[in-house]
Amino acid sequence: MSAAETSAMQEAPAREGTKPNLAELGCHAGKDVLREAAATAGKSTLLDQLKADYPLGPHDQPQSMCPAFGALRVGLRMRRTATVLSGSACCVYGLTFTSHFYGARRTVGYVPFNSETLVTGKLFEDIREATFKLADPALYDAVVLINLCVPTASGVPLQLLPKEINGVRIIGIDVPGFGVPTHAEAKDVLAGAMLKFARNEAMQGPVSAPRGPRTDKPTVALLGEMFPADPIGLSMLIEPMGLATGPVVPTREWRELYAALDCAVVAAIHPFYTASIREFSAAGRPIVGSAPVGAEGTANWLEAIGQACGVSRTRIDAAKNVAVPAIRGALMSKPIKGRITLSGYEGSELLVGRLLVESGADLRYVGTACPRTAWAEEDSAWLEAHGVAVQFRASLEHDLAAFEEFAPDLAIGTTPVVQKAKQKGAPALYFTNLISARPLIGPAGAGSLAQVINTAIAGSSRLAQMKAFFEGVGEGDVAGVWETKPQPQPAFRETYRRKLEKAAQQKKAGEMI
Repeated sequence: MSAAETSAMQEAPAREGTKPNLAELGCHAGKDVLREAAATAGKSTLLDQLKADYPLGPHDQPQSMCPAFGALRVGLRMRRTATVLSGSACCVYGLTFTSHFYGARRTVGYVPFNSETLVTGKLFEDIREATFKLADPALYDAVVLINLCVPTASGVPLQLLPKEINGVRIIGIDVPGFGVPTHAEAKDVLAGAMLKFARNEAMQGPVSAPRGPRTDKPTVALLGEMFPADPIGLSMLIEPMGLATGPVVPTREWRELYAALDCAVVAAIHPFYTASIREFSAAGRPIVGSAPVGAEGTANWLEAIGQACGVSRTRIDAAKNVAVPAIRGALMSKPIKGRITLSGYEGSELLVGRLLVESGADLRYVGTACPRTAWAEEDSAWLEAHGVAVQFRASLEHDLAAFEEFAPDLAIGTTPVVQKAKQKGAPALYFTNLISARPLIGPAGAGSLAQVINTAIAGSSRLAQMKAFFEGVGEGDVAGVWETKPQPQPAFRETYRRKLEKAAQQKKAGEMI
């Protein structure tokens, strides 16, 4: 490490106070302790930017999987990109397991630490050494390093790493659970950092051309992860306007970032990619929200895209005349009947909601863990105008309350929502695997949801039979089959409650000391 880097490391904590010892606090210290420690360690600017980009919700902490999974997923899906984690071993294990469960099929790098290396700053030196060893231009275009909660709170300064080693780009980001609310937004943390790096490269001179053939048509960059068939369907919708689809951001290869920045307009399919939108705006690219889902949504979206690209009225109308009747026909041929509540944390919840309404469903509630942004306003207003309650930064409590209030024929949601519904004997579908993993755009999207949803609703009688069969076996701490009925022990419960309360007070007193 150079003298300048060593000096910067020593000065960063001193600017804002004395850094607490997180080697003993660990990642379970609590969000307030970690946030305060990060600010003390010189990360105030980072925390302020994260708070501005990803405002917290009523629950003030993630209620889904660890947010860092989103950034890790983006890195692992890119060609010629190494992804390295720095965090507590339990966190790295969980993230690695989840990544391979979802088919990563790539190595997850890990720089471990202990009390000594964390407190003395040796962890940063270990990260730096690992980065130099990884930076092989024959293997990688970029090395991504991700600080989890404890390294972020300890002030490990990834920004002091070289920006480039042997021609390999070095991208260091912090994705703490106490600063990034959802894994969906963590995808934007890395995507935005990569776009910023690529934009600066493009400003300095020539960059690599896309791997595939280049088009001479103006392109539409697509922001947000999409079902693989959706970009193809979208390209067919905009072809009559003389436009072509650009890359999907997050991209699958570094050179695609340049092609994305070279677009004529950005389609914010997922409207919460705040950092990425900031980079596209800095490059002078207009942003269009929503997506071509359903007949009405497609017509409005084609109009907005056409106007942003300066397409003639004749061509815009021609595109609408081809797409809208086909989508309307698909919707009419596969209607959805039933009362539905919908919730999730992927970011496409409002789009799915629009498609359900146009398919004929009696949709009462849409909850998304993602925040309200300017690019989500059109979809939100449309749903509310059709009698749907929309909740941004929805907590599990919001989603369960909606289920209880509206008593839907089908609940679409996260795992605990599905569990609650099935306990009540109501049909339910897991949003991530069964709904968001389907095409949404164009005629293909218009008919993609009907079969799985109508089948689930039709199975309500089977769930009622199962509930009746298991009636009386108990639930919670009296679940199961008993020879005699379990008797409640309120005295024991009160004694145990006091023990837990005393332990919590002792822990809080220790943290204050």
